[in-house]
Amino acid sequence: MKTLISKKIRVYGVVQGVGFRPFVYRLANEHKLKGWVLNTSSSVEIEVEGEEESIKRFICDLQSKFPPIARIEKIEIEDSILNNYQDFFIRESKEDLGYQLISPDIAVCEDCLKELFNPKDRRYRYPFINCTNCGPRFTIIKDIPYDRKNTTMAKFKMCDACEREYNDPLDRRFHAQPNACPICGPKLWIEGVESEDPIRETIKLLKEGFIIAIKGLGGFHLTCDATNSKVVKLLRERKKRGYKPFAVMMKDLDTVKRYCYVSSEEEKLLKSPQSPIVLLRIKSLNDISKEVAPNNNYLGIMLPYTPLHHILLREIGLPLIMTSGNISEEPICQDNKEALDRLKGIADYFLLNNRDIYSRYDDSVVFVFENKLQMIRRARGYAPSPIKLPFKIRQTLACGGELKNTFCLTKDNYAFISQHIGDLENIETLEHFVNTIELYKRLFRVEPEVIACDMHPDYLSTRYALQFEETLPIVRVQHHHAHIVSCMADNSITEPVIGIAFDGSGYGIDGNIWGGEVFIADYDSFIRKAHLEYLPMPGGELAIRKPYRLAIGYLYSIFKKVPNLSFLDKVSDKEIKVIKEQIEKGINTPLTSSVGRLFDAISSILNICNEATYEGQPAIELEMAIENINSEEYYNYKIEKDNNTYIVKIKPLLEEVLDDIGRIPRSNISVKFHNTVARIIVDLSILIRDETKISRVALSGGCFQNRILLEKSVDLLKKEKFKVYIHSDIPCNDGGISLGQAIIGGRIGS
Repeated sequence: MKTLISKKIRVYGVVQGVGFRPFVYRLANEHKLKGWVLNTSSSVEIEVEGEEESIKRFICDLQSKFPPIARIEKIEIEDSILNNYQDFFIRESKEDLGYQLISPDIAVCEDCLKELFNPKDRRYRYPFINCTNCGPRFTIIKDIPYDRKNTTMAKFKMCDACEREYNDPLDRRFHAQPNACPICGPKLWIEGVESEDPIRETIKLLKEGFIIAIKGLGGFHLTCDATNSKVVKLLRERKKRGYKPFAVMMKDLDTVKRYCYVSSEEEKLLKSPQSPIVLLRIKSLNDISKEVAPNNNYLGIMLPYTPLHHILLREIGLPLIMTSGNISEEPICQDNKEALDRLKGIADYFLLNNRDIYSRYDDSVVFVFENKLQMIRRARGYAPSPIKLPFKIRQTLACGGELKNTFCLTKDNYAFISQHIGDLENIETLEHFVNTIELYKRLFRVEPEVIACDMHPDYLSTRYALQFEETLPIVRVQHHHAHIVSCMADNSITEPVIGIAFDGSGYGIDGNIWGGEVFIADYDSFIRKAHLEYLPMPGGELAIRKPYRLAIGYLYSIFKKVPNLSFLDKVSDKEIKVIKEQIEKGINTPLTSSVGRLFDAISSILNICNEATYEGQPAIELEMAIENINSEEYYNYKIEKDNNTYIVKIKPLLEEVLDDIGRIPRSNISVKFHNTVARIIVDLSILIRDETKISRVALSGGCFQNRILLEKSVDLLKKEKFKVYIHSDIPCNDGGISLGQAIIGGRIGS
């Protein structure tokens, strides 16, 4: 008789809600092992009994053949007492003091799609079809362990057929917590409209030119026909969206390729379980309205990722706008009543359902650079998957910035960055911020020992942090140091870097507005080695919304006069006089070293964009004006040294730009300007390398969302033998600074 042994195994990672227990069950039976598997609040626990060789093969397969959306972080194995089990069981979940990694919501899988469009299947055209391998996760979970009773599906009692699937370890719907069917599951309806088929009625209304609010996975979309300029323009007016591009959903990849160029990496992202919005270069708009993405060379495209989307797009045969269901600057609408109240002036009709959303979730936005993902907005499909840090730090809450806010919680060597919260400029977004912090603290069992925030005293995120200053240590982190540290963590760098932080605005330690910074930085400190010269922002925040004020301010402060250029045609003499007086007297005219603001000023000087209807519009349209990126021409500038700090002086640059206006096309001026900024980066990096021998360069800040600047900077730096680090999983914009804040704050006193 062969000797039997027993092993207890704990598996940590994304191992709940992803089909891990049925996978273990099948694997144990395949290897003729007895015992059990169960979920805890922190892991999947397994006890197996059998022959030693069989258990070895089982453990090997456990680590190599796990479900596609599972992620194993750690496995612990120990000897156990032999209990002589007669079978292998899946036991009830148990709670403990630990925490687990939670799967984000993911796109509907191919198996479910086959059933969705099979007229003989009992879930034919059922818009909530899902299984263990797909569907909602994070948006419906209230607490761990991830069981139905802890989700918003608890109120739906499964019918006998669904119950059998749910309890059958060999079925792919075994313990699929959102499991349902047309008999027992969530239902669709159009508010105020009697219809036996709400989806077909919605298609009819969309074709007639109406705007529909559709409840999705993490909130509402506002949807309309992307080929109908009249309704797209109406949506802009009602949503108060200005010129900011809309995302478009298309039914399949072949349709996308009619309109856009698609690389193999972009194709993978479009078809991935995360299914983000991917920014693709336009081939031809064809029948898509120019109102969808004005003055832009890219379309934000996504493929259907829910069953409802697949039915809609397949049956309507049109590309559809799919934009966040909100008024600009407010959080996405989450539940039916909220949508009916807040969107009643925007949407003509509401396609609703009775599956509650527990956590708001916007669509993620990405682009591809050098065949690698570049995150712009990290949300559905990616959050709350953690970033693994190269060290352990204290449990920390980092509150992020004001624009594109995210927060970050740390535990052990994990950083849990929230989904995109939005711009913290109103009470609705602040409530979303506070509620989501409490959810993350509960799910990941975090009790912060320290709170990190931005240095800017007026940010709502900073004010939120300061309310805890009597009970917890508060660490105020310089904005651009947080940017560089987030890039370091994104690349698991542990050595000091030359950090290039180019963005719009960040509070500097001298009280000025920084944004064109070059640091020597590590996780604990920084030295400011270089920056753009300080220039005036007449009217402060007003100058960001009206970049012609920046243009006038820069020109007047450098030349003591404002040349008669076409961008001034719509600016009154009175306003020009006021701006000059503000600069002369220093009234409401903060100084800035921001490269983002320099982009804005050049955009206005070239009469490309004089009023910004969304953040970054002047710089984006300046980039989009370029027709030939291969030019290597650039403008002159001076680098002066003052007390061991290099200052970039832009008078020669502006002189040459002014000489070029009217002489060469704006496209040529724009590319020369981009080349100049890239050369400034390289020249400063060389000077600092000569002093410090550091050859690692980290690029961070919103300016590096600009593909042309990113490409030219990386190319020039590599030619000079620098090791270049850029963002990937974490946004380079302010959506990434909470990670940097958390690391800097959490390491203090660790």
